[in-house]
Amino acid sequence: QVQLAESGGGLVQPGGSLRLSCAASGSVFSYTAMGWYRQAPGKQRELVARIFSGGITNYADSVKGRFTISRDNVKTTVYLQMNSLKPEDTAVYYCNVDRVQYGLGITWGQGTQVTVSS
Repeated sequence: QVQLAESGGGLVQPGGSLRLSCAASGSVFSYTAMGWYRQAPGKQRELVARIFSGGITNYADSVKGRFTISRDNVKTTVYLQMNSLKPEDTAVYYCNVDRVQYGLGITWGQGTQVTVSS
């Protein structure tokens, strides 16, 4: 059973940067995509960025040009580099792995808090 653990969140000033990591506890051999989502207080969880197994990425319009999703060579850790952070980026950030097409459902991490404030 795969478990995901996010890290790298914290408090940063507007304009600053953070790098989030999402490590899988076990090998993830087959998946459709791994992604980063966020949920701000009082709002629904939303997609931030996603990387498909073939390497294609997509981003929410609000983070294009500022955030970059990547993964390591063995594809068990996914990163989210966040630059030019804004107060509206404040949220709990979650990673997930989508293995629905393989009958293994969607697995979520526990989340990491990102706060952008002066």
